Order: sequence, then structure tokens, then C-alpha cells
Amino acid sequence: MQSTRRGFLAGMMAAGAVPATSWAEAGNPAYLAAARDSDGAYHLAGLAGDGAGRFSIPLPGRGHAATAHPKHPEAIAFARRPGTFALVIDCLAGREIARLDAPEGRHFYGHGVFSQDGNLLFTPENDYDNGVGVIGVWDRRAHWDRVGAFSSGGTGPHEISRLPGQDVLVVANGGIETHPETGRAKLNIPDMRPNLSYITANGHLLEQVEPPVADHMNSLRHLAVNADGLVACALQWQGDRFDAPALLAIHRQGRALQFAMASDTQHLQMQAYGGSVSFSGDGSHIAVTSPRGGVVQIFDREGAFLTQHSLEDVCGAAPATGTGFIVTTGTGEVAEIDASGKYQKLSQHTRQWDNHLIAI
Repeated sequence: MQSTRRGFLAGMMAAGAVPATSWAEAGNPAYLAAARDSDGAYHLAGLAGDGAGRFSIPLPGRGHAATAHPKHPEAIAFARRPGTFALVIDCLAGREIARLDAPEGRHFYGHGVFSQDGNLLFTPENDYDNGVGVIGVWDRRAHWDRVGAFSSGGTGPHEISRLPGQDVLVVANGGIETHPETGRAKLNIPDMRPNLSYITANGHLLEQVEPPVADHMNSLRHLAVNADGLVACALQWQGDRFDAPALLAIHRQGRALQFAMASDTQHLQMQAYGGSVSFSGDGSHIAVTSPRGGVVQIFDREGAFLTQHSLEDVCGAAPATGTGFIVTTGTGEVAEIDASGKYQKLSQHTRQWDNHLIAI
């Protein structure tokens, strides 16, 4: 009897017991990132911890961020706002296996998150005719059918995450109303009300916090969640950049938002724009990037500013080992920076990395 992997799999399939594949079989990528190649084509890439490429899969348009299945080598690549596609990608086979299209009257915000067991996918969406945020629910077990939706708790739900070990969703409602007919124009700046919302997987609002009224134009945009449930938010100020308040907020359930910023001179270098946020590998520090300012600022988890590093067009940030962070740039660089400000270039690619670097 021929003993081959194909024969083994055929036998397992006949017995109804196909072994599950894992991220190890897809080359053990540590990160996911959307990119634009030098020829103008868009891809979703898998990167190793040292910045080396593991796979690269074409996208039909510009991507923004992705989310990785917690068990299987599957990723969801999201279109940049106001895009309407999300691709389910088999990272082992290197191919698209499903395409999720936003319902009529909705668009995606470029982010999403899986439930703890990986069966459901949650996607922040803009119900743009009604000017409200929605969380769409998709079922992996039912061929990625859309099985529900509920309120995001605000307007402009940009990024969504999940508290560790439970199906409580954390949503950064940026507060900004947009409509595809006006592109990326912001329609309600004088009246915007951003918030951070905690919502159960069936749509029940558990808790909601907002910036001070005087800072209502400080849009909560991007999220990082530590292993102990501490949440960090990167903000984008919609007023005069010289008047920008803190661009990092830290939150623990049951408390008020805590804001952190560097000295005036260093804070101004952020140009009122927090691009991505990440905890370090050991959870002790927080990094906030600004591609507009070309800087990475590092704080301790209590909000004390420690150091910053200048790096052209830096935006993507994800945990590395210890107190370190991996960052990516629009110039194709992948680098590591630690809490002391020590910098090491890991790799250089002939592509422009998009805004986010997602740890698997």
C-alpha cells in the first residue's frame, strides 16, 4: 500500500476526520501586513519575526489591515475605507477561498476580529445613509454567511478588538461621519462624539467611555489590547494640529480614559496623528506611531513618556520580544525598536507597507 501524505489525507477524509492545518504549516509567519508593490499591485504579506517574507497573496485593491484566525492558517484582508471587500485567504495554499461583500448601504473600515473560538468574524461597518456604526457578524462554519449585525455604540467604528479569553468586543468609534458620495470627507466635525465601547458578541453594550467634551474632536481610531485586558488607543485630532491634545489613551474597564503625551516639542512632531498602537511583547510598554511626523513614541503602561525614534513614513506596529516592537514603513522597511529607543533594521522590501502590522 502506497504510504503518501495524499493517500493518508484521502483515507482521513473517507473516515470523516481531516486533520486541521495550523499556522506552522504556512511557514510560521509572525505578522500580516498589506502592501503596495513597485508595479502598483496590492498584496497581503506574511512576515517572519525577523522581517523576512513568508507569503504574498494578491488583493483586488488597496488593503488596510487584516485579522488572523486564532487556530487555522486563514486571514481576512480588509479593503481600505471606504472599501467594500474583505477576502478570506488560505495562507497555506496561497489563494482566496471566499469574498465577503459589505451589504448595500454599508462599507468596511479596514479592520475585523474573530470570536475566541474562531467561528465568527466581526466587522466594523458604516451604515452611511443613517450615519451610524454597525458591527457585522459572519459565520465561518456556514460558508461565511452573514448571520447578524448590531450597533457599534457610535459613529465611525474604525477598529475592533477582543478582550483576551472572552468574547467581549472593544470598539473604537471614531465619531466621524462619512459618505461614499463625498469620498473620505468628514461631514460632522463640529458635532462628532468619539467613544470606546465594550460590547458582547450578541450586541449588548456593557460600557462606554468618551474623551472630555473639550476634546470631542479627538477621534479614537486604533486599538491594542494587552493580555491582562488593558486597552491602548491611538487618536487622531481633527482640529488645528498645534492644538492637538494627547494622542494616546489608556483604559481599563470601570475607569475613565487616561491620556498620555510627550513634551510639547515631541508631541508636536506627531502632527496630531496616531497611526497605529501596540503593546510590547511583555506588555510593559506602549508604542504609538505617526507616519505624518515620521516618529515612534514609546510610553510605559502607566502613560509615562520614555523615548521616541524618527523613521520616515513609519506606521505599522506590533509586539516583538521583551520590551520591543516591530514597525513597518511606507519605504519598505521592517525594523525593531525597544523601550530604550534602541533601533535595529531587520529587512528592506521593494514595496510600501500599509498602515498596520498585525501579530498572528
